[in-house]
Amino acid sequence: MTLPAASVIAATQAASARMADRESPFVFDDWYVAAFANELGTGLLARTLLGRGLVMYRSADGQVVAMEDRCPHRSMPLSSGELKDDHIICAYHGMRFNTQGDCVHVPSQSSCPRSMGVRTYATLERGPVIWIWMGDKESADPSRLPPQPWLGTGEWETSQGYLHLKASYVRLHENLMDLTHLSFLHAKSFGTPDYASAAYETEMGDGRFALMRNVVPTTLPPVWAESTGIKGQGQAARIVRSEFRSPGMHEVSVSFYDCTLAEAERETFRIRTAHLPTPETATSTHYFVVHGRDFAQQDKAMTAFMHAQLFVAFQEDVTGLALQEEVLARTPANDLYEFSVAADGPAVAMRRYLLSRVAGKA
Repeated sequence: MTLPAASVIAATQAASARMADRESPFVFDDWYVAAFANELGTGLLARTLLGRGLVMYRSADGQVVAMEDRCPHRSMPLSSGELKDDHIICAYHGMRFNTQGDCVHVPSQSSCPRSMGVRTYATLERGPVIWIWMGDKESADPSRLPPQPWLGTGEWETSQGYLHLKASYVRLHENLMDLTHLSFLHAKSFGTPDYASAAYETEMGDGRFALMRNVVPTTLPPVWAESTGIKGQGQAARIVRSEFRSPGMHEVSVSFYDCTLAEAERETFRIRTAHLPTPETATSTHYFVVHGRDFAQQDKAMTAFMHAQLFVAFQEDVTGLALQEEVLARTPANDLYEFSVAADGPAVAMRRYLLSRVAGKA
């Protein structure tokens, strides 16, 4: 087999240049998950988000405080200091900063220099997660936060977890957009051989991109067969919607039912998974996950079983994407080209949208 002609390679490289990738600047004017709500207490939490070092804590009244993790005096990380009476005390020279980031005390003199302070960030607490707006605080727009009513209601039983991904958040979004890889990367966890070839439909526009698959009939893998009780060969329907909601959120919604029963007789089991990627650096990502179901809400053993099984699969994604990132890193730019196929349509559109957001065109 011969390699593609130089003109074909040039065309694929030109197409790739119109999509966000590991080299693209971050989209700062949007909401990302900074932490799970239960991570923040009376201590200091240091975390790098979108390439910026932050320190976070809760004030005495329970409000979330997020500020730059750098003392403006001599650049000591504030997270190495002490939290006392809602003030961070720098570990180097004892400067104190309040919840607004203002310097309120300099031990070596009686007054603080004017305008000596630390940048703070807008946050929103919604259900189990803390969202942060990484752009200018004054421009923080709550309307850009994707609606997620199931995350904050008692109608869905949820579990949550975190993975550290050594790859770009763009590639994680792409991975989640087209779940064809379930038949291969997840063949030993929750994938099935018929998934990749199942018919699909797409939706694209207004910054939201989705791919829907109806896998009917199918045989469910253990994580879903055990939880729904639909265990027979070719007995199940698996209806999947995978949707990009924002740079910081991708949601997968799945319905299962026994397709051997008449519609009036069957029960539908619904699950949703909020995949919440927050870039750490260009090639590393904080991967927060919240999973929910609308059935057997009181069954804690089922919650533990499903959570463990799902995170086996999510770890397969983390391992696979890290391998992909290694290949991308060692491939010279002139030699790098990637072909797209029909199922990549929503993912390509999503990556173009992310690049347009960087350019301020969306």
